[in-house]
Amino acid sequence: MAAQRRNLMQSHQSWTDDLPLCQMCGLGSAPNCVYGPDGKGTQSHPNEDEHLRFRGEDGCFLYGVFNGYDSNRVASYVSQFLTAELLLGQLNSTHTDNDVRRLLTQAFSGVEKSFFKTIDDALAVKADLSNYLPTHNEGTGYHQLSPQGQKVQERLKELEQEVSGGATAVVALILNSKLYIANVGSNRALLCKSSSDGQNQVQQIGRPHNTENEDELQRLAALGVDPARVKQAGQIAGQTSTRTIGDYRVKLNYTDIDLLSGAKSQPIIAEPEIHRNQLDGVTGFLLLMSEGLISALESARGPEQANQEMVAMVAAELAQQSDLEAAAQAVVERVKRVHHDAYASGRQRASRCARHEDMTLLVRTLDYPPSDGLLTPTQGGRIYPVSVPYSNSQSTSKTSVTLSLVMPSQGTLTNGTNTASTVEEGTPTPGQSPTATLQSTNTQTQSSSSSSGDGSLFRQRGSQAAQPDETGRVPPYVDFSQFYRLWGSDHTDTQSTLGPQ
Repeated sequence: MAAQRRNLMQSHQSWTDDLPLCQMCGLGSAPNCVYGPDGKGTQSHPNEDEHLRFRGEDGCFLYGVFNGYDSNRVASYVSQFLTAELLLGQLNSTHTDNDVRRLLTQAFSGVEKSFFKTIDDALAVKADLSNYLPTHNEGTGYHQLSPQGQKVQERLKELEQEVSGGATAVVALILNSKLYIANVGSNRALLCKSSSDGQNQVQQIGRPHNTENEDELQRLAALGVDPARVKQAGQIAGQTSTRTIGDYRVKLNYTDIDLLSGAKSQPIIAEPEIHRNQLDGVTGFLLLMSEGLISALESARGPEQANQEMVAMVAAELAQQSDLEAAAQAVVERVKRVHHDAYASGRQRASRCARHEDMTLLVRTLDYPPSDGLLTPTQGGRIYPVSVPYSNSQSTSKTSVTLSLVMPSQGTLTNGTNTASTVEEGTPTPGQSPTATLQSTNTQTQSSSSSSGDGSLFRQRGSQAAQPDETGRVPPYVDFSQFYRLWGSDHTDTQSTLGPQ
């Protein structure tokens, strides 16, 4: 059986290729990137993210985003075999919540155990070869070893590449109009619920399992691990996650790791944290994001508004186009652009944006009204982002939020109503800010927040309003730089003169 699993992993085909894909979701992705001094990006390693999105029987849907590290071996394995643990008749509409939770937990555990069986032989050979090298030669340089010792060292490196690596996972299961989120690690799930009055309530489901999670530190402390040392180190064996799938170093050899050596039992676990949400009557969408995607946005903009900004981006793209795959990819591209621009700006957050990891976004609509591909909900046309500074009345910190600027395809849009325009295709007059409707604003209250278009963010400006200078102008409040870039790329040279005058 272990040999069959190895053969499947090494092949380019998967038995899951024959499973029906869910047509109510879209996927966007981008590989990792490191920026050079000239601002150009290069990929530093092969993409390690994986995903799944299948439609099972009896109204069951299964989705997942997997963030691999030290190769995509584990992520690829989990994306294939987790499906086998859940969609081969194990789940049906008669199961209770406790049944579903039990099956999800067993699936994660079973997949990890089966993965370790695929590397049993390589680990045994690695242990034998390690014993071949005398203890006093551990610190000896490669060229100081005997020819036979050099061969052993080379083989040990090859074996380490075969067995190393792990993955984190966020999995969504929809069954009986209920949403189950099973999370291991630092990927993220967001549930956006839209109401009839235009409000978007954003809920982050679960918290990341990392060295900053107090619940996780308490769990480790109960096992005999010093939580203060873990928190200070910030990483365990090079990873911030306290729950992973695979990674034999922290699962099988954790006593050899200084931070974990005092643990009474396995401290880094693959047990998922499971949350349930009722979906009856819910209109909106579900987002599953790899750690690389959300980290890129948080590095560029700060963590305070990352969830709301991500939802605003997705809502804007869904309003613009009916192709879910294109919408999800467009959001990933926008995050890439935001991250790169933060690095190129040379400002405060530039140092945090020198690189980003692989990014994956899965968007699953929930009774969400499809776009006609031409018009937005406010009868506008192309959506362009603008950045507006925002200061919470209960905080002294300042940030900015990305709003959607709607450019009408025909006519000028004023207060949500199209009127005739003498400017062809709604081209803004050079030197003037284009007429537009703000499609989304963002406010945040801990884990749940609302997004609306009523302009409430700007009602408390009051005495803070900027005063005109001697020319009668005031400093710009809204940053249209990203709008101008996109407008210039979308239109001909005759129209690309748009910009600040």
